[in-house]
Amino acid sequence: MPLLDHFRPPLYPRHKWNSFHSNWATRIADALNRRWLPSGFLAEEYTTSGARLEIDVATFDEPPHGIANGAVVATRQAPAWTPPAARRSFPITLTDECEVCVQADDGRLVAAIELVGPANKDRPESRAAFAAKCAGYLMSGVSVVIVDVVTSRLANLHHELLQLLDAPRASDLPAEAFQYAVSYRPVARGEHAEVELWPFACAVGQPLPTVPMHLIQDIFVPIELEATYMEACRSRRLIPDD
Repeated sequence: MPLLDHFRPPLYPRHKWNSFHSNWATRIADALNRRWLPSGFLAEEYTTSGARLEIDVATFDEPPHGIANGAVVATRQAPAWTPPAARRSFPITLTDECEVCVQADDGRLVAAIELVGPANKDRPESRAAFAAKCAGYLMSGVSVVIVDVVTSRLANLHHELLQLLDAPRASDLPAEAFQYAVSYRPVARGEHAEVELWPFACAVGQPLPTVPMHLIQDIFVPIELEATYMEACRSRRLIPDD
């Protein structure tokens, strides 16, 4: 089916794009777990707005008692300690996240699928933060897939990532391709490290591609964007059931 525009009328704002993205991430994770991931690997979706930071001041009302052998007993209170005042503070950019993470059976992250949202593209700081996150994954040996179907912002995060990695300029995507999917595989060859990439241009009204994702060694799995997108559309009643 053709890709719909989830960021403009008539779909938006009646159908919230962030709810759809969360649902799509779940469909991608489910498809990987059911069909493609080898034994010992697990895909899970994560969706957050902003960052997972602790609040500045928290108060908890809890009695200083524990339970031992069914009886209430007093527990030792840790001594209070106050650090010196911070020397200074500065603002940072907190970005939205909608991703599918694939872990090996030892808990090691091996791949991440990033579904881009408008907040990732709205300001230079947001774009830089998103690119830095993906670059951090790649430099840690984690494969990355970026899926960007946002139509309300025209920045290209693939180009931001390549610039951050000081990669040679190349025409991976057409100049007008602001919707796309790109798979990145970090690989060591002898004493040198490289990033292999598979770029796919996307467009409203066109079917979505199947994108390769690297796990470990020479093991790849397909990310079936078209099939999982259709499942998400059906679950949100954007298209009828078969």
